[in-house]
Amino acid sequence: MASMTGTRTTTAAEGWQEDPPARRGYGLNGNGYGSLSRQFPSTPQGAQEARHAVVRQLGQWGFGPTADVSCAVALVVAELAANAVRHGSLPGREFAVRVDHEGAASRFRIEVSDARVGRTPEEAVLPPGDQESGRGLFLVECLATRWGWEPRNPIGKTVWAEVAAPPDTGA
Repeated sequence: MASMTGTRTTTAAEGWQEDPPARRGYGLNGNGYGSLSRQFPSTPQGAQEARHAVVRQLGQWGFGPTADVSCAVALVVAELAANAVRHGSLPGREFAVRVDHEGAASRFRIEVSDARVGRTPEEAVLPPGDQESGRGLFLVECLATRWGWEPRNPIGKTVWAEVAAPPDTGA
């Protein structure tokens, strides 16, 4: 994956200044653990809202929107939410997103739950180049350290992925 550091590369002479380092910890408990859990409408707009909500929460946890880990988590959320809308929605049912920052383990755990039983994720394979869709789980597999799915009680399924987070440096 190409490195995106989240700092601007232009100089102050060009009218830009480098972003100050984000202060970590707002909204995290003493162990560096934080959690976001929300439900969204099973629509394309709901998937977009989920991604935006996660990016805002990551910012509160000290991970700016252009940080590598923020981009990775946002893309995983976007792909899993889009799959929940496209393949897992039922009329009148929302999908749920949960993102846990596990500071001690240096990881994010992303869970997207929908109400559909029987439509489970398949193996992540790269489709032919002329195919317009079907790359979501392949992208998730590329960005996540591991991913999978499990049945959801009482109905539906949860697709989850874990993304490595930079260790907390105490900044």
